[in-house]
Amino acid sequence: MDIIRQAFRLMEAVTGLACRARRFYYAIMLLGHVCPKCDGKLVMVAEGHCKCRACGRKFDPTVTFQKCGLCGGTPKLQLRRYQCGKCGCDIVSRFLFEGLVFNSEYFREKMCECRKRKKERLEHVRKMLAQCRSRPVDMRCIDLSSVPDLEDALNNLTSQIAKTPIWIPKESFDLNRYESHIQAHIEDFPKTIAEIPPLSENPRKDLIWRFVAIIFMAHFGLIKIWQDGQAIMVIKNGTDTEGYGVHDDIEPADGIERPVGGIEV
Repeated sequence: MDIIRQAFRLMEAVTGLACRARRFYYAIMLLGHVCPKCDGKLVMVAEGHCKCRACGRKFDPTVTFQKCGLCGGTPKLQLRRYQCGKCGCDIVSRFLFEGLVFNSEYFREKMCECRKRKKERLEHVRKMLAQCRSRPVDMRCIDLSSVPDLEDALNNLTSQIAKTPIWIPKESFDLNRYESHIQAHIEDFPKTIAEIPPLSENPRKDLIWRFVAIIFMAHFGLIKIWQDGQAIMVIKNGTDTEGYGVHDDIEPADGIERPVGGIEV
């Protein structure tokens, strides 16, 4: 059962029923009324507007046919509701079906007034800005010779600026060097990274570079690494590690298409 399709069909059926009910309601309400000009039959064309089928005249049926229930006065459209022209009481229109009627002339006048005020404000601001405008800027080239000794003073100021020295690192990371060093010191039994001799005088930096190198080597299957507590263990790949509690189903990392740092697989 397609619930969504059934729901859309139900919505279309309800919408069609509401349209037919609206047309039937308007036909019943206008059944006893005719056009005041030619006695022609009427039909509703919009909320609060009917049309004569004979002469084509359009008018508001509430204002034309309905009267105030208290004093018998004629209704007048005020913004979005009808009021009696004599006593000022609100009148509920019998010619509206779940709709609202708007005084289009009132809203048209208010929109014209709003546009007019906005245009006047913009014109006022434009005049204020025109009065505050500065004089045109003289864009002539600067003549340094017009001021005595100005050029020499500027030259003395700029000639004393020292050039910024280029920073050259004392030591950089060489992946190939660390790969060769680690391969020369690992055995067929596990070792920690700390047990591999350092290459740099800075112990903290050297430990970081050793860690980076073994990560690259492990990704390419040259070595196996695992964590044992706080220590990182390293062993040659291809060694029988069953006795050390190391799984032999470690696979190289995916997504690497070419050797990095000179490692050949």
